[in-house]
Amino acid sequence: MSKFSYIAVGILLSLALVAPSPAQNFFSPDHSPGVAEFFADDSISVSRPIASEIPDPRAVMPSDVALRTYLEHARHQMAELGATSDLTIVEAVLPDSSQRGRFELHRVFSAPRSLAFTSVSFVGDTFVKTNIINRFLQSEVEHVEKGNGAQSAITADNYHFSYKGTDTLNGQTVHVFQVKPRKKRVGLFKGKIYLDAYSGSLRRSEGTLAKSPSFFVKRISFTQDYADVTGFSLPVRMHSVAQTRLVGRAIVDVVHQDYQASPIQSSSSTQVAAGK
Repeated sequence: MSKFSYIAVGILLSLALVAPSPAQNFFSPDHSPGVAEFFADDSISVSRPIASEIPDPRAVMPSDVALRTYLEHARHQMAELGATSDLTIVEAVLPDSSQRGRFELHRVFSAPRSLAFTSVSFVGDTFVKTNIINRFLQSEVEHVEKGNGAQSAITADNYHFSYKGTDTLNGQTVHVFQVKPRKKRVGLFKGKIYLDAYSGSLRRSEGTLAKSPSFFVKRISFTQDYADVTGFSLPVRMHSVAQTRLVGRAIVDVVHQDYQASPIQSSSSTQVAAGK
């Protein structure tokens, strides 16, 4: 799919957690206000849309049509997405040590292989920032720069799809497909995807990584939600839980806000470029 439609492998690859390391220098220096607050719960709650009580007049797609529509949309997005920008909020918790951190950054992607973050603010524990959040951000940048999006995209090249019926997600009817990776490769997962029954758009992916990115990570499970932004399906939130060998559980939540997206033909005119 697009450079942003794969599972957020940066988080998945960032949890090697070998030892404290110097902060990565892939974003501009931040202006941290200091440790001003901690979070009450181990998991980060994210508000959900209120389901509308007004019936949707559109016709529900048959499951096979929804899947074909999604796959065609994925192919189109891979070729046509030119640039995106958003406010990214990364919150990480190590329940065993009660260490936490919250990092806000501006994120800018420009096709085909440019991704940059600019720091807005950080609150929390320095260990969490350096060894979890910064590793996540650096892995995201490296993933894009290497052009690995196609290898982890949710497409027929990477997955087998098996229909499991309809369900309701955030008040909307969705078709549910079980997905199984064709190869046991880092970045792929075994689980489910949820497609909008009216449009075929990807609404959620969830499951467990098919292959651990590191010896120090035993298992990673996740849920990632998507929304349509100017014709592109982009991730808006992700919740992941990793079982590590060194620090126990690591819980990471990522939220994307204030998205702007443009196709390739207009990305240059909007002057959306990495680092700006």
